[in-house]
Amino acid sequence: MAAENCSTVTEFILLGLSDVPELRVPLFLVFLLIYGVTVLANLGMVTLIQLSSHLHTPMYFFLSHLSFVDFCYSSIIVPKMLANIFTKDKAISFPACMIQFYLFCTCVITEIFLLAVMAYDRFVAICNPLLYMVIMSQKLCAELVSGCYLLASVCALVHLCLTLEIPGYKSNVINHFFCDLPPLLSLACSDVSVNEVLLFIVATFNESMTIVIILTSYLFILITILKMRSAEGRRKAFSTCASHLTAIVIFHGTILFIYCQPSSGTSLDIDKVTTVFYTMVIPMLNPLIYSLRNKDVKEALRKVVDSKLLSQRN
Repeated sequence: MAAENCSTVTEFILLGLSDVPELRVPLFLVFLLIYGVTVLANLGMVTLIQLSSHLHTPMYFFLSHLSFVDFCYSSIIVPKMLANIFTKDKAISFPACMIQFYLFCTCVITEIFLLAVMAYDRFVAICNPLLYMVIMSQKLCAELVSGCYLLASVCALVHLCLTLEIPGYKSNVINHFFCDLPPLLSLACSDVSVNEVLLFIVATFNESMTIVIILTSYLFILITILKMRSAEGRRKAFSTCASHLTAIVIFHGTILFIYCQPSSGTSLDIDKVTTVFYTMVIPMLNPLIYSLRNKDVKEALRKVVDSKLLSQRN
């Protein structure tokens, strides 16, 4: 790319998902509904766990942070995307773009680590039930969650610093609905092979490390379940793991598809559609998956609602 075609930018233009006028209203309504459910479900889950004393266990402590992260990274992206559907000015300033990318990257990597921590929690609960509350102490839980946030922040900061080193861009039009790293790198007019290799290495390492933890945990869980003599015990153990496994398969599947392959593996248009799943659909599904399949959550919700109704009558 010739040097004269390169320039610094003060703002980017986000093209969004589609430029077809007929799709604006349907897309807006669908994504507004998804975002509304996401906000209510995730904040509701966090609030319910805080209000219900019998949900003050390590599993629900991790689940509350998962819901918080889902709420955060959806809120980092969706409001701006919804506004851009109808506005002609689809610009986002360079600093705002970098902040959006950093916060989004931090939240996604945090969720990757949290899902691995939750798998370890299920391993301890099923394989060492008598020592569960001793091993998974409040201190250890706090350290594990803090480690997830810290490691994610560091990984995102490394990507951000390298992105800020890009001297110029051949265009300021981003073929995406938010400031993600692959479409940003595709606009760079300098050599970004280091950025692309680092993205691939970091994403692959995080995915590999967490998947090994998850698979190892569930291997021991499966062995323990198969050794159980009680059919009811096996059913209950499988039930407690089903929600977590569902969330893992959906989330890690999209991450592997987008980031853990060479940059030329898929087109940006395919990436955009796939990204919708883990930026909007997955944050909406996670609390629904955990609540609809969880008797403790449904019972806690019933008690909270009953207590609210009782207080209003009095």
